[in-house]
Amino acid sequence: MTEMATGKVTIRKCEALEEMQTCFALQKEVWKFSDADLVPVRMFVVAAKIGGQVIGAFVRKNAEGNDERDGEKELISFALAIPGMRNGHCYLHSHMLAVRQQYRNGGLGRRMKLHQREDALARGFELMEWTFDPLEIKNAYLNIEKLGAIARRYNVNQYGITSSPLQGYLPSDRLVAEWWMKSKRVEAVLAGAPRAKFECRARIDVPAEIYEWKAAAATRAQALAVQEGNRERFTRAFAEGLSVLGYERDGRGNGRFLLGEWDESWRY
Repeated sequence: MTEMATGKVTIRKCEALEEMQTCFALQKEVWKFSDADLVPVRMFVVAAKIGGQVIGAFVRKNAEGNDERDGEKELISFALAIPGMRNGHCYLHSHMLAVRQQYRNGGLGRRMKLHQREDALARGFELMEWTFDPLEIKNAYLNIEKLGAIARRYNVNQYGITSSPLQGYLPSDRLVAEWWMKSKRVEAVLAGAPRAKFECRARIDVPAEIYEWKAAAATRAQALAVQEGNRERFTRAFAEGLSVLGYERDGRGNGRFLLGEWDESWRY
C-alpha cells in the first residue's frame, strides 16, 4: 500500500506502538466508550501483525514550514481491520473507522475506505465487510451510494447495549456491509459511472429526527420503535432473498434503503 498525501492530510499504515496508542486514544474520544467497551492497544498491534490493517490519517500540528512532511503529525482518523474467513474464503473485516469531529463531512471517511481497498486488493483480498448502524443516515448513504457496498444480513443487538452515547443506549443492531472491491458495481460507483439497474422491491425509511430521538431520554422510545419496526422489515426482506442495493436521502434529511435482488454476476 502506498502512502497518500492529499492537501494537508497524509494517509498511511500505522506501525509504531506509539501510533497504536494514539489510535486507542482517538477511539475513546470519538465513541466515548467506557473502558469495558474499548478495543485494547494490543488488538491494534495484533491486527497489524496478522494481515489486518491499521491505517491512519495525519496532519501537521503546526502550520509553519513549506514541506508537508515537516513537523509533528497529529492523528485525525484511523481504520482498524482484521482478517476473517467464511465458506473457505478469506476477507477483511473492517471493525472501526474513526474520524475526529472537526474533520468530518469533508470526505475523509471515504478516502480512508479507498486506502483500505488499495491495500486489500494489493494483497489479494476481494471482499471487505463491516457492520453499521442502520439508523445512521449519513453513514448508510456513504456505504451504499458512495462506496457501492451491499447488505443482506442483519445482526440483532450485536454488541449489546454499549456505553457510547452515540448509540443512544439502544440495542446495537447492525447491517453487514459487503464490499466486493473488484466488482463492476463498485468500480462503477467509484468512477462515477452508471451502475447496474435493479427493480426496487422494498423500501425501508429512517426519519431525519432519529438523531434527536436517540439523544434525549424523553424521546428514546420513538427511536426504539423505529429500530424495532425496521428490524422486522429487514429480517423479512432478507428472508425473501432481497438485498440493500441503493439508498436515498431527501431534502429534509430523511433516509431510505432500497432493496432488490442481488445478481451474483455483478461481483465479476
